[in-house]
Formats: sequence, structure tokens, C-alpha cells
Amino acid sequence: MRYEGMIYRPPSEAYSLIVQVTIGCSQNRCIFCSMFKEKRFRIRKVEEVLEDLQDARNKYRYVEKIFLADGDALICKMTDLESILHFIKDQFPECKQVTLYGSPRSILMKQQEDLDKLRELGISMIYMGFESGNDEVLTYMKKGVTSQEMIEAAQKVKQAKIRLSVTAISGLGGRRLWKEHAKDTGLVLSQMKPDYIGLLTLMIEEDLLLADKIRSGEFELLNPYDVLIETKEMLKYMDCPDCIFRSNHASNYVNLRGTLNQDKETMIHLLDEAIKGNIHMT
Repeated sequence: MRYEGMIYRPPSEAYSLIVQVTIGCSQNRCIFCSMFKEKRFRIRKVEEVLEDLQDARNKYRYVEKIFLADGDALICKMTDLESILHFIKDQFPECKQVTLYGSPRSILMKQQEDLDKLRELGISMIYMGFESGNDEVLTYMKKGVTSQEMIEAAQKVKQAKIRLSVTAISGLGGRRLWKEHAKDTGLVLSQMKPDYIGLLTLMIEEDLLLADKIRSGEFELLNPYDVLIETKEMLKYMDCPDCIFRSNHASNYVNLRGTLNQDKETMIHLLDEAIKGNIHMT
């Protein structure tokens, strides 16, 4: 197997075979994100990807899950994706799940019949970086997409009967836009109706452009209690039936696990207790 640079994958892909289909992220301009910054984005030749898969087949007798990396494998041409997925079907008959990252733009670039075909060939879930439902926040963070485009992308994935897992980020609106970020994120997620929501907390690395804006005072970070209040507000606006919700990343101050909508009030109560100081924050 050949890997280039730092490899990132969703937490749920910890035991998956990881194969780089692209190098880096097609967007890679978000000012809050440090992932893939050392890489210049490119799409690998399909022959190289198949060689890596064959190498893995020679080494491993049983591969249950495969994750197609890096940051936006869905942007590849359909002919390349079809070749890769046909190879996986032929050479890894035991494989039960093939997943990848897909940006909203790469999803929208695909025709509906393309997504239908990908599901038939084995793509069972797409991970999408959602981050915020507020357009002012998305523009400020240089996400390169609008909330409406994310809703449309989610609807295409759902129509193809591919599971959708999205991430949102607490604190991304800063002190100025926290209410708008919380409300709009909850409302847009309610329209997207993902299967999984992962809520992270904004973490800052020193070499990011956002770090410069914090040092200059242009962007003000929320403190831990502010983040809990924002998370509570966000949950209040979520209407996502049968969606698995997780806010148990190392960046989060209080671990939340549940299924929306039935566990929403329980999680809000837990946040209330943490805000009152009755629950220890991590």
C-alpha cells in the first residue's frame, strides 16, 4: 500500500482498509481546517488505486470495510469510480461496506443516476463536512458552498438510498454569530435529514488563518459554557427523525449520544445540568 502525507478518516472507519483515491481535499480553503493543508489536491490514476487494492488483497484475507480517501473521493470521474468499485466487488466479495468523503459540490456535480449507480456498486455511505447552516458563517470560513446547496446535495444522496453522515462544528460562528449559527444549523439539518450527525467543537491550530483572526480580535472564541448553550440551542431546532446523533469527540466538553428525535429532550437536559455545573466537563 502506498500512502501520501497525513491520512484522515472518520472515527467510524477505524478498522477499515483505507485506500487513497484522491490526494488531499478539492476545497482545502476553509480557514478553520488544518486537514490536508500540506497536500496539493490531485486525483490518482485509477491504475494506481487498483494496484493498491490488489496489494491489500494479497496481504489481507478478510476485509470487511473499505474507506476511499482522501478528502473528496466522490469528485472522481464516474468511469474511475465504477472501475474501482467493480474491482472491490470482484476481489473483496466479503466486503460489506464501502464509504468515502463527498463535498456538497462533488455530490451536486453527479447526476442522480450516477449516485444510484454508485449505490448499486457498493457505496453505502457518504461523509459530508457540513459545519454550519448559516450562510454568513460559511462565507466567512470560506467553505465554498451555501446552505441551500448542502440541502440539495443531501436530498440527492438520500434519493439514491445512500446513507449520509454529516459533521457540524460548535463555536464556528464565534461570539458574534453564535445564535445564527446554532439556529440555522439546526434548521438546515432538519431539511437535510441525515442518517448520522457528528457535532465537533472548533479547535484552533496556530498556523491557520482563523488563528490570525483570533489574535487580531476579529473573531472571538466561545468559552466552554457558551458552547454548551449554543449546542442546546442547536438541538432545539433539530427535527431529524431516526438520526443517530453523536457529540462525543475529544474536542467536545460534554459527551452526548442519542437518536433524534426521541432522545433530544434527554440530551438537552444533560446540557442544562452541565451548564448549571452539576456535570463535570471533559
